[in-house]
Amino acid sequence: MYQAIVFLPLIGAIIAGFFGRAIGAKASEYITSGLMVVVLLLSWVAFFQVALGDGQMIQIKVMNWLQSGTLSVDWALRIDTLTAVMLVVVSTVSCLVHVYSIGYMHHDPHRPRFFAYLSLFTFAMLMLVTSDNLLQLFFGWEGVGLASYLLIGFWYKKPSANAAAIKAFIVNRVGDFGFALGIFGVFVIFGSISMDTIFAGAAQFIPGEASDYDKVVLEFLGMGWDRSTALTVVCLLLFVGAMGKSAQFLLHTWLPDAMEGPTPVSALIHAATMVTAGVFMVARMSPIFELSVDALTVVTIIGAISAFFAATIGLVQNDIKRVIAYSTCSQLGYMFVALGVGAYGAGIFHLFTHAFFKALLFLCAGSVIHSVSDEQDMRRMGGLRKHIPITYWMMIIGTLALTGFGIPFTAIGTAGFISKDAIIEASYIGENPAAGFAFVMLVVAAIFTSFYSWRLIFMTFHGKPRASADVMHHVHESPMVMLVPLFVLAAGALFAGMIFAGDFFGHDYSEFWKGALFTLPENHIVHEFHDVPAWVTVSPFVAMAVGFVVAWYFYIRSPETPKALARQHRALYTFLLNKWYFDELYDFLFVRSAKRLGYFFWKKGDGWLIDGFGPDGIAARVQDVTARVVRLQTGYLYHYAFAMLIGVAALVTWMMFGSAA
Repeated sequence: MYQAIVFLPLIGAIIAGFFGRAIGAKASEYITSGLMVVVLLLSWVAFFQVALGDGQMIQIKVMNWLQSGTLSVDWALRIDTLTAVMLVVVSTVSCLVHVYSIGYMHHDPHRPRFFAYLSLFTFAMLMLVTSDNLLQLFFGWEGVGLASYLLIGFWYKKPSANAAAIKAFIVNRVGDFGFALGIFGVFVIFGSISMDTIFAGAAQFIPGEASDYDKVVLEFLGMGWDRSTALTVVCLLLFVGAMGKSAQFLLHTWLPDAMEGPTPVSALIHAATMVTAGVFMVARMSPIFELSVDALTVVTIIGAISAFFAATIGLVQNDIKRVIAYSTCSQLGYMFVALGVGAYGAGIFHLFTHAFFKALLFLCAGSVIHSVSDEQDMRRMGGLRKHIPITYWMMIIGTLALTGFGIPFTAIGTAGFISKDAIIEASYIGENPAAGFAFVMLVVAAIFTSFYSWRLIFMTFHGKPRASADVMHHVHESPMVMLVPLFVLAAGALFAGMIFAGDFFGHDYSEFWKGALFTLPENHIVHEFHDVPAWVTVSPFVAMAVGFVVAWYFYIRSPETPKALARQHRALYTFLLNKWYFDELYDFLFVRSAKRLGYFFWKKGDGWLIDGFGPDGIAARVQDVTARVVRLQTGYLYHYAFAMLIGVAALVTWMMFGSAA
């Protein structure tokens, strides 16, 4: 069963990719989507057996993969509760995206290639989450990077799509370099990259458990690191990879540009694959992260800054997909804060619920774009509520889940309400040095999230139409093949939190996770986060309400107010609109510097030095000499006689002076 879950998407990708032209676009769609339906059903069976049942962790060896010296790597599948959760998330969203794409991409002439890329993306992510060692995880890690490059640049004739794909690829290489160094460090410390060996060996790094605790175990950056610091170095290197893949602060710049791909791609990247890989990796490696307070503090700080930073940019964006994209970056920050304060279950719970409402929002955005002739600027929308009512109500559900609508002090609310509140409360009670800072950042980010989410709703669906009469004339609801996935995701966005709260981060925590997430004995956050003050519990609801009221006033009650504020605070508005100028900063620091360096090596190194003094230079000198020698061959007899006389005179002179000496 588990081999089928992992490899069926690969089979679909091969069929659609290599035989798509022969079998046709329809067959490619139905084969890849049909295989994903099978994967979806099997994944839920695995979830009920392993996570909700009595099943223990399963290891399935596929083959012996690599043997080099002391390094022995098997290609094996590791199935535990964490894997089962990720299988459900990946397969559910991917299956629905496949089905949705049948309607969304029906005019595209390259559908077989598109569906092949989707299935390849899914295979790489499934390989990542089932990995039993870090090399296999790295294989899936790079696989989703490759597939994202192909999907973001799917419309390769658009220069902006090619640029976005290249940007995503390069920025992720920065993070992946750190991730690779982290894997090397793990091998140096533990002598293996197998999960079981790593987790078993982590116990010796607990202070006081080993007599040679101060022994140098890692050489890095010219320094020796003992047991008290080696794990911190390795965890930080691994986290650099997570920052790139999950688009966290400083390595976030690729994520908004990834919107250049088709909208179903955005849903797949942002909800179930790629960006969640970093969160999964940190949770998977919790046995070593839990032993490094410093590393967890860095994770908390970066997560909190990302949540706040991305939310501020989302306040003023006008592209409907970019608003949701920055929301993804912000929500990933929430997940990393949860991991940083030791609330691993809450972080994965938010990953689980986020998949439903974020995929719902992106697919609803795709339905809107589909209905308004591919327009994405919200300033050219408005008044769509009556024209596409089903999409409107589905997007309302997604927005309620994202902003965290629910009843405080109860377990009644949307999925986002329950999982996000758990993170905010955990950040307040957490003992991490950065927990207080994270709590403030998350609450402020919650206000901003509510504001820009309802701003999107009001600008898109309410008010007077701002599109042309021709566009409004052709506005239409999406076909059922696009709407049915919305219904399924809406159900998850509404009820997933209430159904699974007790399992992921509640009274059934231990029975549900079965050791898949590691916490030290002194980590009591699962029990203590319920005992926070009442004002902490109600703060997310107040933040949601404040954001909603301000958005309503700005875009329904007084639409001129935001324009006036933008004029009054032009510098701040421009700063946020230009995304804190990170693209310009990186362009100045890295892109232009690299171009100048390349130009220098081209002109001075290759042109002047190598060509000037190397093979080209020697050839040029020989050519100059021979050109001058050739001039002596005039063809006139008297020239040759004159040269002979000069030679005879020179010879006689030499003989005279030679004999005299």
